[in-house]
Amino acid sequence: MPAPGPAMPRKVLAVLCFASFMSPFMGSAFNLALPHIAETFSFSAVTLTWFSTAYIISTAIFQIPFARIGDMFGRKRVYLTGLLGLSLTIFVCPFATNGVLLIALRSFSGIFSAMFFASSMAILTSVTPKELRARAFALNSASVYSALSLGPVAGGFLTQYLGWESVFFLSAALVAITFFMGRAVIRGEWAEARGASFDYAGSFIFALSIVALIYGFTELPRAAGLVCLPAGLAGLVFFVIFEKRAASPILDLNLFFANRVFSMSCMAALINYSANAASSFMISLYLQYVKGFAAGAAGMVLLSQALLQVASSLAAGRLSARFAPARLATLGMVLSSLGLFGLSFVRADTPLPHLLLCLAVLGTGFGLFSSPNTNVIMSSVERKNYGQASAITGTMRITGQSFSMGIAAMSISLFMGEHALTPDLYPQFLASFGLTFKIFTVLCLAGIYASGARAGTGG
Repeated sequence: MPAPGPAMPRKVLAVLCFASFMSPFMGSAFNLALPHIAETFSFSAVTLTWFSTAYIISTAIFQIPFARIGDMFGRKRVYLTGLLGLSLTIFVCPFATNGVLLIALRSFSGIFSAMFFASSMAILTSVTPKELRARAFALNSASVYSALSLGPVAGGFLTQYLGWESVFFLSAALVAITFFMGRAVIRGEWAEARGASFDYAGSFIFALSIVALIYGFTELPRAAGLVCLPAGLAGLVFFVIFEKRAASPILDLNLFFANRVFSMSCMAALINYSANAASSFMISLYLQYVKGFAAGAAGMVLLSQALLQVASSLAAGRLSARFAPARLATLGMVLSSLGLFGLSFVRADTPLPHLLLCLAVLGTGFGLFSSPNTNVIMSSVERKNYGQASAITGTMRITGQSFSMGIAAMSISLFMGEHALTPDLYPQFLASFGLTFKIFTVLCLAGIYASGARAGTGG
């Protein structure tokens, strides 16, 4: 009788998948509530982008420091603390008395999100046998895309019938459920760097550089953007120099400089999220303002993209046994570029089937890219580096999302300035819509090269 194969950690995987479901569910549901939030707080179109950008920046700058803290004090501890804090900050958002306070609360939500994002992939990789990781990552990605399927629908109908506040209350409840599930199911602890010192200076340099970089991107082409963007890039260069000399660095730079598969996979992830993340934001505004769809109907349109992401992600898990994950990810990037290119031609009178076809191609491409690319990243490092690899993967995702929102904000600002989105400005919004998706297409073409460049390196 043959020996039994390794077992899938089903309960832990279920908790981690539920957490992965919950985060994009919130983001996609919030997108459908944005016009109503803008009306409540009198946000301009550009200010409205800061509802998402504040959350993204906080998550981006804290993931790598929290990964190091997890290595020192325990990844499960950091993971659960993040879930608890996130539930509380989301719950109080509807009680904000003004727009500034709401955006500040979203920033705090990002800090707590960074705690569990920094640890989730490391925990999943630690508990899953190597030969089963492709399936585990595929299931995790399918959870994300299931959330993207349900989020717009739930967010749209909740906003339409119960008010935008109900989206926050439901999201807070989902995060709280995840916390209690994780506390009951995740056993053991992982802290490979227990007793090590924390690099406060490196963390501070990294945080300032990321803030300057992302803020500069969102402020282009204004003077603040022209100053902050190069300052952020210079800060990251200084961060690399500083970390090479640090006794206990916040980030092991050998992961990038001595591991081509890892570095090119991270670059591909950064580009992919930069080219895709703001698409639902722009399309949601297009459907509700230009097309005049109710929030619920707009969510149903966005459902086509998310459903194809679920199906293609699950297919990628099976196909990884027959084809190199890096090749699947590259194919996904090619399809994403085609979908984005089609969206760049959307106009006020564009037929709905054209939009649905573009969303379906985009969703298929993104689903084929994500889980294989994560599998390549996590499989290319040693066990002691799982925490950092998980955080870097998350940082690439969140930074890419920041850049994506920055591109959208820049395009809107170029054509509309700080004005609210009213019918007389719909032509200008459509011009910004086209420019945004043209930039996304060019980025995705660059991502095809980054993803394909590792094919001969064992990826």
